[in-house]
Amino acid sequence: MASKITVKAPSSTANLGPGFDVFGLAIDAFHDEVTLTKTKSGVTIITDDKIPTNPEKNTAGLVVKNMKKKFKIKGGIEIKIKKGVPSGFGMGSSAASAAAAAVAFDKLFALRLDGNSLVEFAGSGEKASAGSIHYDNVAASVLGGFVIVKTDPLDIIRVEPPTNLRMCIAVPNIDVPKKKTKVSRSVIPKKIKLTDSILNLSNASAIVAGFMKKDPVLIGNSIKDVIVEPARRHMIPGFAKVKQNALKAGALGVTISGAGPSVIAFSKSSANLKKICLSMSRGFASKKIKCQTIICKPTKGAADKRK
Repeated sequence: MASKITVKAPSSTANLGPGFDVFGLAIDAFHDEVTLTKTKSGVTIITDDKIPTNPEKNTAGLVVKNMKKKFKIKGGIEIKIKKGVPSGFGMGSSAASAAAAAVAFDKLFALRLDGNSLVEFAGSGEKASAGSIHYDNVAASVLGGFVIVKTDPLDIIRVEPPTNLRMCIAVPNIDVPKKKTKVSRSVIPKKIKLTDSILNLSNASAIVAGFMKKDPVLIGNSIKDVIVEPARRHMIPGFAKVKQNALKAGALGVTISGAGPSVIAFSKSSANLKKICLSMSRGFASKKIKCQTIICKPTKGAADKRK
């Protein structure tokens, strides 16, 4: 059995508009890398990044502690974390570390856990950053592709995305609040109109059909959210202009990536993706905000680097 293992896990986008807390998509924009090494005792974290090194306050650390306890693993573990996913920008940064840690632990101790178990352990790490457990980002990061989170009991449904689906992400250069996920969840309405619920449900159903039929146009055209996006858009300066510009430039659908502030536009490989990116940059520039744009596609889940 190996004494050391390195796993890379991808960034992800959650919700995809109307699929709040249910949909996730693994994207190849960024990756986190976690190396687990067996040691004599304790759980320690080594990193050059500005992240908590107390295992209780670190998503990867919490995953390792929980798995160590559950499987009664003696001895210690050193966790080395290399962050690639920008933290707090709606691309599953904490989830990528948690996913990589869960998959690495599984491989290091040859546990051969199934996908749902890996997602459950990775989700337990989300408590360190989000304060509560959400499975949409971690499920996408662990399993790759498009995921639907079915809860009670937890059952992740994975669908292989269309090969010609592309996304343009605009990451604005703005300060994000410390507990951003908590803040962005607090603005969501407690009560919603039945008509709004029906509209979101119909669009969410069409997105699933789009992934099943491998149809990027159906996916993009269904990325419409009348509940969460309207409640959160004020937290992203220039959002309306970014969205309007991207749609004019040929994007099929545009929404907030996860809890934001990144904005994601869905399209297909034959579109003028650079034009869409440029239009999104101009949208943020209208509020004097610089942004980084990335063209990305769906990707596989967390995997051993040797593969």
